[in-house]
Amino acid sequence: MRSAFGAELSRRRTAQGLSLAQLAKLVPCHRGYIAQLENGERRPSPEFAKKLDAVLDAAGSLVALTLADTQAGTEAARLGDDEFEALELGRRVAASDIGSATLTALEEAADRLAIDYQSTRPAVLLPDVRRQLHYVGQLVDKKATLDQRRRLLVVGGWLSLIAATLDVDLQLRPAAAARLSTAASLAEHTGNREIAAWCLETQAWAALTQGQFKLAVDLSQAAQRVAPRDGSAFIQATAQEGKAWARLDERREAREALDRVERLASPLPVPDQPEHHFHYDPAKQLAYTVTTLAWIADPAAERHAREVLARLESGRDGGLRPRRIATARLDLALALTRIGHLDEAAGQAIAALRSGRIVPSSAWRAAEILTAVDAAGLGEATDLRGALDAVAESQPQP
Repeated sequence: MRSAFGAELSRRRTAQGLSLAQLAKLVPCHRGYIAQLENGERRPSPEFAKKLDAVLDAAGSLVALTLADTQAGTEAARLGDDEFEALELGRRVAASDIGSATLTALEEAADRLAIDYQSTRPAVLLPDVRRQLHYVGQLVDKKATLDQRRRLLVVGGWLSLIAATLDVDLQLRPAAAARLSTAASLAEHTGNREIAAWCLETQAWAALTQGQFKLAVDLSQAAQRVAPRDGSAFIQATAQEGKAWARLDERREAREALDRVERLASPLPVPDQPEHHFHYDPAKQLAYTVTTLAWIADPAAERHAREVLARLESGRDGGLRPRRIATARLDLALALTRIGHLDEAAGQAIAALRSGRIVPSSAWRAAEILTAVDAAGLGEATDLRGALDAVAESQPQP
């Protein structure tokens, strides 16, 4: 039965002359998910409803309809239960213990979660990932063909990797290490080099956030040795290597890594799902360049940072991307700090932190800006310190 939300979404989409595919591209998300929302088969999170509100100029009506259907904090869990009941019923009806429909649904769920990663707070998304992993665990002991078993373990690997990424965001280090170990083991069992490489790249990123810069270089290079040359992990690991070299102030190595990323990314088309965390989006390349140049104090970082922020705020690269916008503000703030424009640097950093889109694993970058602003005796240091403290204090524990 179509919900009030679904009816309103359909009405506004039709009024603007948008097809399902066109709206999905603007959000962005999978067109099938939009169809499910309109038909009442799925209900969106308030975060996703807010994105639809912005794209359709709905003035908050879609968010209001979402909130009217549920109490805050309980909807994600209820939706998860509904989803698993549907999966389980489909599995029981199928001739085998693990049917193709069940595996396809799990694979689609893993893709959806990887896309939602860019727009959903880690502590909100992590329970959903855990539920999916729990269901995979229930299926592991069921009878299955070799191909079904391989597909199940592969999707378990991707889900474990998503969970590990969220754990790193929340600085839950033991949990992240355990998830990465599981994902790497499943990658080995299935011979999936892309997952194996992403495990190493994620470890490199975690090392970078913890100040272990040489380890980040080593792990990034290890990821590149494992990764398929035509996959996203290879490009991402190369970019991660460049950032790690920059933190070590090894400028030649950092620039060489940037050149490699540009050669790899420049011929790539925009992926169907640019928000998918494990699908490299060429638009990210300039953002990684900005971060790396800022860390080696290259004056060109400021110009590139303003370009990245302007493109993201205009939405011309594929819709609004609030997390990327917040990160771009931090990049610009750091570039401005390096050239002594501390007033604007403080303002950009405060805006990024107050956006609610900076996770604990990225907040440490603002500390460098705070140190410079504080040392200069600027009054903005108080507001910046407060914003930084607020990020640490406001992160809910999953």
